[in-house]
Amino acid sequence: MCRNIRTLFNFDPPATNDEIHSAALQYVRKISGYTKPSQANEPAFHAAVEEIALASARLLDALQTNATPKNREEEAAKARARSAQRFAAQ
Repeated sequence: MCRNIRTLFNFDPPATNDEIHSAALQYVRKISGYTKPSQANEPAFHAAVEEIALASARLLDALQTNATPKNREEEAAKARARSAQRFAAQ
């Protein structure tokens, strides 16, 4: 479940609100143990997702680096190559 949380800082183009929200959703799913909360827990679940998304966006806006931004396509290609190598060996 938490494998879907990706690094969002220092990419060109920067992370979108949808990516930040998706990471927040995965985080709340992981710590709550719910992939879909019950009706009784749904308001608290969704409120937590929104709060974490806002905190994450503030964090990403505040972080600074001197490193050049990473290219999303190149990083995705590297991840696919690592995955292919990892699962081909089995």
